[in-house]
Amino acid sequence: MFAFIAPGQGSQTPGMLAAWLRDPATAERVRAWSEAAEVDLVQLGTKAPAAEIARTEHTQPLLVAAGLLAHDALHDAVPPGGAVAAGHSVGELTAAVWAGVLQPADAVRLAAVRGRAMAAACAEADTSMAAVVGGEQDQVLDRIAELGLYAATFNGPGQIVAAGAVDALERLAAAPPAGATVKTLSVAGAFHTPYMESARLAFAAAAEQVPFAPPTHLLLSNADGAGVEDPAEIRRRLVQQLVNPVRWDLCLTQLAFEKPELTVSLPPAKTLANILKRQHPELDVLSVTTARDVARARERLTAPASRGASVHAGV
Repeated sequence: MFAFIAPGQGSQTPGMLAAWLRDPATAERVRAWSEAAEVDLVQLGTKAPAAEIARTEHTQPLLVAAGLLAHDALHDAVPPGGAVAAGHSVGELTAAVWAGVLQPADAVRLAAVRGRAMAAACAEADTSMAAVVGGEQDQVLDRIAELGLYAATFNGPGQIVAAGAVDALERLAAAPPAGATVKTLSVAGAFHTPYMESARLAFAAAAEQVPFAPPTHLLLSNADGAGVEDPAEIRRRLVQQLVNPVRWDLCLTQLAFEKPELTVSLPPAKTLANILKRQHPELDVLSVTTARDVARARERLTAPASRGASVHAGV
């Protein structure tokens, strides 16, 4: 079995699509996705500065497009049922394509709707997010709740992201839990909290118009790390993800349980690859960041030993 993990917001870099778009067929594909998403992914992925691609409405479809360029190049090297896919936050849309649940153009379109809706929700209140690193988890969660904040993302032991009102986050930074440090994140608002309710409603309406198919590969959910097989439940979980915590820690726990022969970290690959290597050093991780990395990934995926590996039977 192979695993594929797709990053979320914050992992973007200027020019991240440039090397991919040197291929005319790939450039044409991205132009089609741009039309579907109503955003110029070619310009964003080649010439746009960091500040422009950091805007929520731009980041989300751009990240999904990057992960799906790798899908175009690699998915035929994976036998049916021979993979597990997981994505961090908006990366779960990318993972849904790798799992056979969504079509690429639909995933990019949904990412664009999601990004625009979340950007609009951020304008409704003065909110943000902050990483809380270290400390005892119970004490960290108690302090977050005490300040009226939310634990929005669990990236692993000692890595929780708090979200909520800016003044409360300032109090958290001024008086963090014992043994913890707090770093304010450069984001537009409190993602994965009830502050995103208006975005959830907009995204739910868009998701209802898109077909969701039964997965052909195992898809892990951000809600609890569990594999989900029912298309309607996958849709529901993707919608609820906007207002619920991202349990990436549980996704990685389940991923390690699956014991993949190789885990491919999709572009831009660095952030998730580093988290996985720290938490599960026993796993073999291959980062695919640019088009140049594809040949190495295909070689690993199509090696005779890989082809002879057992196929996952489902959850």
